[in-house]
Amino acid sequence: MGVHLERALVLYEQSRFDLAEHEVRRDLEAEPDNATAHALLGLCLAERGQNREAMWSAQEAVAREPLLSFAHYALASVLQDRERLDEAQQAILEAIRLDPKNTNYLAQLSSIRCDQGRWREALDAAEQGLRLDAEHVACINLRALALNKLGRAAEARAAIESALVRDPLNAVTHANHGWACLQKGDTSQALEHFREALRLDSEFAMARHGIVECLKTRYLVYRSLLRFMLWMAGLSKPWQWALIIGGAVAYVTLLVLAEKGVVPPGFVFPILFVYLAFGVLTWIADPLFNLLLRADRFGRLALTVGQRQASSWVGACLVGAIVLAALADLTGWRAAWIAACLWGLLSVPVTGTFNVPPGRPRRVMAIYTLVVALLGVAGIVLLAMEPPKTQEGLSTAEARSPLVFILLGASVLGTFLSGGVALVLLALRHQD
Repeated sequence: MGVHLERALVLYEQSRFDLAEHEVRRDLEAEPDNATAHALLGLCLAERGQNREAMWSAQEAVAREPLLSFAHYALASVLQDRERLDEAQQAILEAIRLDPKNTNYLAQLSSIRCDQGRWREALDAAEQGLRLDAEHVACINLRALALNKLGRAAEARAAIESALVRDPLNAVTHANHGWACLQKGDTSQALEHFREALRLDSEFAMARHGIVECLKTRYLVYRSLLRFMLWMAGLSKPWQWALIIGGAVAYVTLLVLAEKGVVPPGFVFPILFVYLAFGVLTWIADPLFNLLLRADRFGRLALTVGQRQASSWVGACLVGAIVLAALADLTGWRAAWIAACLWGLLSVPVTGTFNVPPGRPRRVMAIYTLVVALLGVAGIVLLAMEPPKTQEGLSTAEARSPLVFILLGASVLGTFLSGGVALVLLALRHQD
């Protein structure tokens, strides 16, 4: 191994990725066929957000030396960052096959399975790593995370405390401890660990996100929503989708039964309204309560630029809806009531826009949101126009009504489909 590559490995372990990349490139100038250098370059580029280049470097490492376990490990890491989890799992399993006693590879496998929501298998991989190295902090943290998701909170806390004893200056362990405390409702203890994690690593997104969540739990509504979201997050992906799709099917079924008179509408419609309001609130909860946090001095500092932007746009939607509703109440103008509803619902696709990452996915989602808004505006404008009488005695509004219905219906439908569109874009986010 050349001196530049050795130096790059040290710099990478110190999280000085730009300097590590510089040293790797110097090594590749001398040895362009060095698969280890290509693999390490892929890891450095991935840490710096250069996804395309990272993927190329990792694949180049595997192509140049297919029996190098580190190359498959690098490819698995890059694929995991791009949320191509099935491919990442195949790559890390190949790395483990080539080097079955490497604890880092087993930790990577556990991490991938955590991202897949396969908590039992994640726990098995972490424990397999700990049998090789009982003090491997990453495996301890992953084991604690899996235990927590499996409902074995006491064992999870013991694992995290063990990790803190071994490495009290590990930011990941403190953040992990913070989330465990938050899940059991101990906000003050969680906040203490998140702050310590940020002290150790000021750019640690997991800890910063934890602090924001702690601050928002001061609101009773958000505390209840957070419990629900943490419970959902603990389910496997198939169960999550089963609940989402099952809820949608039940909603449509009740609506049809009420329309046909099988079930009393007075009983069904309040249930449907509460379900719909809960769904919308769950979707926009983050930016909505981030908006409230901006009134708090510490809360403002904890929020990222993206969180502030999202909260501003959602706030604009809700303020616009309130103003239009007040106008409708004062004037009795029917179009203003519909506009208020559409303007408030627009917060759903707006939230979806900020839930996908910058780049092409966000641009696509922003265009989708704009189209939904324009459809609603066009429908409202047509509805609000003064309808002069025609010679046949029918108003032009009656002649326009099919178009108004189509425009407003398309806008509402687009709003409710926006969550699914955002999820699809999120799944494909690294394909650009």
